[in-house]
Amino acid sequence: MGLDTLSDADWVAHFGRFAPLPGSLSRPLALRYHGHQFRTYNADLGDGRGFLFAQARDAAGRLMDLGTKGSGTTPYSRAGDGRLTLKGAVREILATEMLEALGVNTSRTFSVIETGEKLMRGDEPSPTRSAVLVRLNHSHVRYGSFQRQAFQPEPRGADKAGRLVASPTSPLKPLAPPRLAGRLIDHAVQGAARMAAKFMAAGFVHGVLNTDNINITGESFDYGPWRFAPAWDAGFTAAYFDHHGLYSYGRQARRCSGTCINWPARCAPINF
Repeated sequence: MGLDTLSDADWVAHFGRFAPLPGSLSRPLALRYHGHQFRTYNADLGDGRGFLFAQARDAAGRLMDLGTKGSGTTPYSRAGDGRLTLKGAVREILATEMLEALGVNTSRTFSVIETGEKLMRGDEPSPTRSAVLVRLNHSHVRYGSFQRQAFQPEPRGADKAGRLVASPTSPLKPLAPPRLAGRLIDHAVQGAARMAAKFMAAGFVHGVLNTDNINITGESFDYGPWRFAPAWDAGFTAAYFDHHGLYSYGRQARRCSGTCINWPARCAPINF
Protein backbone atom coordinates (compact mmCIF):
# COMPACT_ATOMS: atom_id res chain seq x y z
CA MET A 1 0.00 0.00 0.00
CA GLY A 2 3.03 2.28 0.10
CA LEU A 3 2.51 3.13 3.77
CA ASP A 4 5.47 1.20 5.16
CA THR A 5 7.40 4.39 5.93
CA LEU A 6 4.85 5.69 8.43
CA SER A 7 6.07 6.01 12.01
CA ASP A 8 4.00 4.64 14.90
CA ALA A 9 2.86 8.18 15.69
CA ASP A 10 1.84 8.74 12.05
CA TRP A 11 -0.02 5.43 12.03
CA VAL A 12 -2.05 6.38 15.09
CA ALA A 13 -2.71 9.85 13.67
CA HIS A 14 -4.08 8.43 10.39
CA PHE A 15 -5.73 5.17 11.47
CA GLY A 16 -6.66 6.01 15.05
CA ARG A 17 -7.58 9.70 14.81
CA PHE A 18 -8.13 9.79 11.01
CA ALA A 19 -6.00 12.67 9.96
CA PRO A 20 -6.36 12.69 6.14
CA LEU A 21 -3.82 10.73 4.15
CA PRO A 22 -1.88 12.93 1.71
CA GLY A 23 -3.40 12.83 -1.75
CA SER A 24 -6.58 11.09 -0.60
CA LEU A 25 -9.96 12.22 0.74
CA SER A 26 -9.91 15.53 2.59
CA ARG A 27 -12.73 14.39 4.86
CA PRO A 28 -14.41 11.03 5.58
CA LEU A 29 -17.59 9.97 3.80
CA ALA A 30 -20.42 8.20 5.64
CA LEU A 31 -22.76 6.60 3.10
CA ARG A 32 -26.47 5.91 3.24
CA TYR A 33 -27.85 2.67 1.83
CA HIS A 34 -30.80 0.29 2.07
CA GLY A 35 -31.01 -3.43 2.72
CA HIS A 36 -33.06 -6.45 3.71
CA GLN A 37 -32.90 -7.34 7.40
CA PHE A 38 -34.84 -10.28 8.84
CA ARG A 39 -37.05 -10.42 5.71
CA THR A 40 -37.87 -6.71 6.04
CA TYR A 41 -36.75 -4.00 3.63
CA ASN A 42 -35.04 -1.27 5.66
CA ALA A 43 -34.74 2.18 4.08
CA ASP A 44 -33.07 3.69 7.14
CA LEU A 45 -29.54 2.31 6.98
CA GLY A 46 -26.13 3.92 6.73
CA ASP A 47 -22.56 3.90 7.99
CA GLY A 48 -23.38 4.14 11.69
CA ARG A 49 -20.00 3.43 13.26
CA GLY A 50 -17.66 3.81 10.34
CA PHE A 51 -16.99 5.71 7.14
CA LEU A 52 -14.90 5.69 3.98
CA PHE A 53 -11.67 7.22 5.28
CA ALA A 54 -9.30 7.10 2.33
CA GLN A 55 -8.60 5.64 -1.09
CA ALA A 56 -5.30 4.36 -2.44
CA ARG A 57 -3.85 2.19 -5.21
CA ASP A 58 -2.19 -1.11 -4.55
CA ALA A 59 0.93 -2.32 -6.37
CA ALA A 60 -1.22 -3.55 -9.28
CA GLY A 61 -2.92 -0.17 -9.65
CA ARG A 62 -6.25 -1.36 -8.27
CA LEU A 63 -8.37 1.04 -6.27
CA MET A 64 -8.51 0.19 -2.55
CA ASP A 65 -11.06 1.78 -0.23
CA LEU A 66 -10.07 2.09 3.42
CA GLY A 67 -13.19 1.96 5.57
CA THR A 68 -13.43 2.19 9.34
CA LYS A 69 -15.34 0.37 12.05
CA GLY A 70 -15.71 1.78 15.55
CA SER A 71 -14.63 5.32 14.61
CA GLY A 72 -17.58 7.03 16.31
CA THR A 73 -21.05 8.27 15.53
CA THR A 74 -22.21 9.55 12.14
CA PRO A 75 -25.51 11.08 10.98
CA TYR A 76 -26.73 7.50 10.47
CA SER A 77 -25.84 6.01 13.86
CA ARG A 78 -29.41 5.98 15.17
CA ALA A 79 -29.16 4.89 18.82
CA GLY A 80 -25.66 3.39 18.64
CA ASP A 81 -22.50 4.80 20.20
CA GLY A 82 -20.44 4.26 17.06
CA ARG A 83 -17.79 2.25 18.90
CA LEU A 84 -16.26 -1.21 18.54
CA THR A 85 -15.10 -3.59 21.23
CA LEU A 86 -11.56 -4.90 21.08
CA LYS A 87 -13.06 -8.37 21.12
CA GLY A 88 -15.10 -7.52 18.02
CA ALA A 89 -12.01 -6.18 16.25
CA VAL A 90 -10.03 -9.35 16.95
CA ARG A 91 -12.94 -11.46 15.73
CA GLU A 92 -12.90 -9.58 12.44
CA ILE A 93 -9.16 -10.22 12.08
CA LEU A 94 -9.73 -13.94 12.61
CA ALA A 95 -12.61 -14.08 10.11
CA THR A 96 -10.88 -12.18 7.34
CA GLU A 97 -7.54 -13.97 7.65
CA MET A 98 -9.17 -17.41 7.64
CA LEU A 99 -11.50 -16.61 4.74
CA GLU A 100 -8.66 -15.11 2.70
CA ALA A 101 -6.63 -18.27 3.29
CA LEU A 102 -9.58 -20.37 2.08
CA GLY A 103 -9.95 -18.34 -1.11
CA VAL A 104 -13.15 -16.48 -0.19
CA ASN A 105 -13.60 -12.99 -1.63
CA THR A 106 -13.49 -10.92 1.54
CA SER A 107 -12.38 -7.62 3.00
CA ARG A 108 -9.00 -7.59 4.72
CA THR A 109 -8.34 -6.21 8.16
CA PHE A 110 -5.72 -3.49 7.69
CA SER A 111 -5.30 -1.93 11.13
CA VAL A 112 -6.59 -2.28 14.69
CA ILE A 113 -5.75 0.26 17.42
CA GLU A 114 -6.96 -0.03 20.99
CA THR A 115 -8.43 3.31 22.08
CA GLY A 116 -8.45 3.01 25.88
CA GLU A 117 -12.20 3.63 26.22
CA LYS A 118 -14.43 1.36 28.26
CA LEU A 119 -17.64 0.32 26.55
CA MET A 120 -20.89 -0.93 28.02
CA ARG A 121 -22.54 -3.77 26.12
CA GLY A 122 -25.64 -5.73 27.03
CA ASP A 123 -24.57 -8.99 25.39
CA GLU A 124 -21.14 -9.46 26.99
CA PRO A 125 -19.37 -8.66 30.28
CA SER A 126 -18.99 -4.88 30.66
CA PRO A 127 -17.22 -2.56 30.77
CA THR A 128 -15.12 -3.95 27.94
CA ARG A 129 -12.13 -2.63 26.01
CA SER A 130 -12.54 -0.51 22.87
CA ALA A 131 -10.72 -0.42 19.54
CA VAL A 132 -10.98 1.13 16.09
CA LEU A 133 -10.51 -0.95 12.95
CA VAL A 134 -9.65 -0.09 9.35
CA ARG A 135 -10.47 -2.56 6.59
CA LEU A 136 -9.53 -2.79 2.93
CA ASN A 137 -12.08 -3.39 0.17
CA HIS A 138 -12.01 -2.87 -3.55
CA SER A 139 -15.14 -0.76 -3.12
CA HIS A 140 -17.10 0.87 -0.31
CA VAL A 141 -20.25 0.81 -2.48
CA ARG A 142 -22.70 -1.88 -1.38
CA TYR A 143 -25.48 -3.70 -3.16
CA GLY A 144 -27.70 -1.75 -0.79
CA SER A 145 -26.28 1.50 -2.20
CA PHE A 146 -28.01 0.70 -5.49
CA GLN A 147 -31.18 -0.34 -3.71
CA ARG A 148 -31.34 3.10 -2.12
CA GLN A 149 -30.93 4.85 -5.45
CA ALA A 150 -33.65 2.74 -7.05
CA PHE A 151 -35.93 3.48 -4.10
CA GLN A 152 -35.83 7.22 -4.74
CA PRO A 153 -38.66 8.85 -6.74
CA GLU A 154 -36.12 9.91 -9.40
CA PRO A 155 -33.35 7.31 -9.34
CA ARG A 156 -30.74 9.31 -11.25
CA GLY A 157 -28.25 8.41 -8.57
CA ALA A 158 -28.10 4.86 -9.92
CA ASP A 159 -26.71 6.24 -13.15
CA LYS A 160 -23.89 8.01 -11.30
CA ALA A 161 -23.24 5.02 -9.03
CA GLY A 162 -23.00 2.68 -12.02
CA ARG A 163 -20.43 4.85 -13.72
CA LEU A 164 -18.51 5.22 -10.47
CA VAL A 165 -18.06 1.48 -9.99
CA ALA A 166 -17.22 1.09 -13.70
CA SER A 167 -14.03 3.06 -13.20
CA PRO A 168 -10.90 2.22 -15.24
CA THR A 169 -9.59 -0.12 -12.51
CA SER A 170 -12.83 -2.00 -11.81
CA PRO A 171 -13.95 -5.36 -13.25
CA LEU A 172 -16.46 -3.40 -15.37
CA LYS A 173 -13.95 -1.16 -17.12
CA PRO A 174 -14.54 -2.37 -20.72
CA LEU A 175 -18.25 -1.55 -20.50
CA ALA A 176 -20.19 1.47 -21.56
CA PRO A 177 -23.89 2.37 -21.85
CA PRO A 178 -26.22 0.86 -22.87
CA ARG A 179 -24.57 -2.45 -21.90
CA LEU A 180 -23.40 -1.23 -18.50
CA ALA A 181 -26.63 -1.85 -16.56
CA GLY A 182 -27.03 -5.44 -17.70
CA ARG A 183 -23.37 -6.23 -17.17
CA LEU A 184 -23.43 -4.67 -13.72
CA ILE A 185 -26.38 -6.83 -12.68
CA ASP A 186 -24.69 -9.91 -14.12
CA HIS A 187 -21.50 -9.02 -12.25
CA ALA A 188 -23.44 -8.61 -8.98
CA VAL A 189 -25.30 -11.91 -9.38
CA GLN A 190 -22.15 -13.86 -10.20
CA GLY A 191 -20.24 -12.24 -7.36
CA ALA A 192 -22.91 -13.13 -4.81
CA ALA A 193 -23.18 -16.69 -6.15
CA ARG A 194 -19.44 -17.30 -5.95
CA MET A 195 -19.28 -15.85 -2.47
CA ALA A 196 -22.16 -18.02 -1.22
CA ALA A 197 -20.63 -21.14 -2.78
CA LYS A 198 -17.29 -20.48 -1.10
CA PHE A 199 -19.00 -19.82 2.23
CA MET A 200 -20.69 -23.20 1.95
CA ALA A 201 -17.49 -24.99 0.92
CA ALA A 202 -15.64 -23.41 3.85
CA GLY A 203 -18.40 -24.25 6.33
CA PHE A 204 -18.66 -20.55 7.17
CA VAL A 205 -21.74 -18.79 8.54
CA HIS A 206 -21.69 -15.01 8.18
CA GLY A 207 -24.46 -14.42 10.72
CA VAL A 208 -26.09 -11.31 9.19
CA LEU A 209 -25.79 -11.76 5.44
CA ASN A 210 -27.68 -8.74 4.10
CA THR A 211 -27.33 -6.42 1.12
CA ASP A 212 -25.67 -3.80 3.34
CA ASN A 213 -22.59 -5.95 4.00
CA ILE A 214 -21.79 -7.20 0.50
CA ASN A 215 -20.10 -4.70 -1.77
CA ILE A 216 -20.56 -4.37 -5.51
CA THR A 217 -17.26 -6.14 -6.18
CA GLY A 218 -18.64 -9.27 -4.53
CA GLU A 219 -16.66 -9.05 -1.30
CA SER A 220 -18.29 -9.79 2.03
CA PHE A 221 -17.31 -7.71 5.03
CA ASP A 222 -18.43 -6.52 8.47
CA TYR A 223 -17.96 -9.70 10.48
CA GLY A 224 -19.94 -9.37 13.68
CA PRO A 225 -21.53 -12.72 14.56
CA TRP A 226 -19.84 -15.47 12.55
CA ARG A 227 -18.87 -19.09 13.09
CA PHE A 228 -17.45 -22.07 11.25
CA ALA A 229 -19.78 -25.07 11.44
CA PRO A 230 -18.09 -28.02 13.20
CA ALA A 231 -20.10 -30.47 11.08
CA TRP A 232 -22.54 -30.36 8.17
CA ASP A 233 -25.70 -28.86 9.65
CA ALA A 234 -28.00 -26.76 7.46
CA GLY A 235 -29.63 -25.22 10.55
CA PHE A 236 -26.37 -24.11 12.17
CA THR A 237 -26.47 -20.42 13.11
CA ALA A 238 -23.88 -17.86 14.19
CA ALA A 239 -25.95 -15.08 15.78
CA TYR A 240 -27.41 -15.57 19.25
CA PHE A 241 -30.43 -13.46 18.21
CA ASP A 242 -31.22 -15.53 15.10
CA HIS A 243 -33.86 -17.62 16.82
CA HIS A 244 -35.57 -18.73 13.57
CA GLY A 245 -32.42 -19.63 11.65
CA LEU A 246 -32.96 -17.01 8.95
CA TYR A 247 -29.18 -16.62 8.52
CA SER A 248 -28.35 -20.26 9.08
CA TYR A 249 -25.62 -22.09 7.19
CA GLY A 250 -28.04 -23.79 4.79
CA ARG A 251 -29.90 -20.60 3.90
CA GLN A 252 -26.91 -18.55 2.78
CA ALA A 253 -27.29 -19.38 -0.90
CA ARG A 254 -30.90 -18.21 -0.75
CA ARG A 255 -29.86 -15.05 1.07
CA CYS A 256 -27.32 -14.22 -1.62
CA SER A 257 -29.72 -14.90 -4.48
CA GLY A 258 -32.28 -12.67 -2.78
CA THR A 259 -29.65 -9.94 -2.68
CA CYS A 260 -30.05 -9.40 -6.40
CA ILE A 261 -33.72 -10.15 -7.09
CA ASN A 262 -35.82 -9.14 -4.06
CA TRP A 263 -36.54 -5.51 -4.87
CA PRO A 264 -39.46 -3.88 -3.05
CA ALA A 265 -42.46 -2.95 -5.20
CA ARG A 266 -41.72 0.74 -4.74
CA CYS A 267 -38.25 0.47 -6.26
CA ALA A 268 -37.87 1.73 -9.79
CA PRO A 269 -35.90 -0.32 -12.33
CA ILE A 270 -32.31 0.73 -12.86
CA ASN A 271 -31.85 1.84 -16.46
CA PHE A 272 -28.59 3.57 -17.33
